[in-house]
Amino acid sequence: MHLLDTKSAAPRIGVSQGTLENWRVQGKGPRFIKTTSGPGSRGKVLYDPADIEAWKEANRFQSTSEAA
Repeated sequence: MHLLDTKSAAPRIGVSQGTLENWRVQGKGPRFIKTTSGPGSRGKVLYDPADIEAWKEANRFQSTSEAA
């Protein structure tokens, strides 16, 4: 399984890195994996491409009323 960092994941969704980071804080974006961190480290945020595709499919709509 090849995991993507935020820089690589954002273009697959069609948003900027900053937007993806904001969505992560707000719980709006695709599922992510937070690696464990060592002393003085924050760890990494990684995305599974399958989770990105699942999120995109779940957020696919035919009309604006459907998305409400």
